[in-house]
Amino acid sequence: MNKIKCIIVDDEPLAISLLEHYVEKLPFLELVFSTENPILALEYLQKNDSDLIFLDIQMPEFTGINFMKIVGPDQKYILTTAYSEYALEGYEHNVVDYLLKPISFERFQKSALKVQERFSFPQEENSYFFVKSSGQRHRIGFHEILYVESIKDYVNIRTENEEFIVLDTLKSMEIQLSERFVRVHKSFIINLDKIKSIGAKKVNFPEYEIPIGESYRAGLLDRLK
Repeated sequence: MNKIKCIIVDDEPLAISLLEHYVEKLPFLELVFSTENPILALEYLQKNDSDLIFLDIQMPEFTGINFMKIVGPDQKYILTTAYSEYALEGYEHNVVDYLLKPISFERFQKSALKVQERFSFPQEENSYFFVKSSGQRHRIGFHEILYVESIKDYVNIRTENEEFIVLDTLKSMEIQLSERFVRVHKSFIINLDKIKSIGAKKVNFPEYEIPIGESYRAGLLDRLK
């Protein structure tokens, strides 16, 4: 697989130096940008690609939580902070892991491997996974799925011929599905290979229309490129 492009955003220079050193030690990570200023990081992300952000939660005048709200769900995050009380709030976003300072290399490596796993799911057409629905386990090929919809504590996996109601979350589905899937709304993940057309506010399949959330539009267009 290609290297995972990382940026580091932390207001402590020593913390940045430590994370830079850790990134260099892992061959599947590539550091593309680091800064003490979150505003500069936002400017960088407007013009450049990144897969993973090592992000300090508590920074003067601009918190990591606010940073994630601005950047949106297209990035994966590993949060870093000296204050454990921020962990729960951070997990409301697309957070892979939470590192409490001071950070050991062993703990850093464990978090990085979690990210690598999310980028390493098989992408062949015959890839599949199993889900439990209506008291049975069903094998579903990725290539069969049109979209996945969040319905309270469940997800509805819609294929070309049937649907499966599964006790799971949309965030969990994002981890399990291949990179041919993209989240286009807080309640929907779609299969890029099944799209018939795209309108201003909807993605059209042969028999279904899926809304596009405003905060997800840019990410969808980038994936289509």
